[in-house]
Amino acid sequence: MSLFEVPTEVFMLAAIVGYLLGSIPSGVLLARVMGLGNLREIGSGNIGATNVLRTGNKKAAALTLLFDAAKGAIAVLIARELWGESAAQIAALAAFLGHCFPVWLGFKGGKGVATFLGIMLALSWQIGLAACATWLFFAFALRYSSLAALMAAGLSPLWMVVLQKGELFFLGMIFAILIYWRHWENIHRLRAGTEPKIGKK
Repeated sequence: MSLFEVPTEVFMLAAIVGYLLGSIPSGVLLARVMGLGNLREIGSGNIGATNVLRTGNKKAAALTLLFDAAKGAIAVLIARELWGESAAQIAALAAFLGHCFPVWLGFKGGKGVATFLGIMLALSWQIGLAACATWLFFAFALRYSSLAALMAAGLSPLWMVVLQKGELFFLGMIFAILIYWRHWENIHRLRAGTEPKIGKK
């Protein structure tokens, strides 16, 4: 069954489950629980792990990364178990959109990188590992989280072709486009040489 053949009720249920899970603002909740202040008033104001790291609390940043990835993966696994593989892709996209545009935060969320990686691992562990390895390579080599994210997302459709996961290619292209769009300001800062490196407060 292709994405375009999914029954309407399944499409809606998978999208709702994915969005609600994806919209859980892990970084904001952890910052409050761990006494780090209002994450919206720290660094870039983003709710993701990179901005949590700017508080100086590595544990909080690691937990944010883990939870943001987990919510995307869980959305995929639930939808797959209940409605099948096509529904899992719908839930994946909805979870990503939920993270980027959570209703609880006035639709102003994160950039979706950790959630994207969790989603990829759940959809196909081979593609997920390739995307994570790409992010880690560029993050450690160049120390720019945003550039690592752009490379991981941009190369994921290529990994889908190389690893013969063509059924995910269309979704991979959508994710790549969305992540580049969400990182548009970062792209400008990278070109200008003003993008902060990983770990900078």
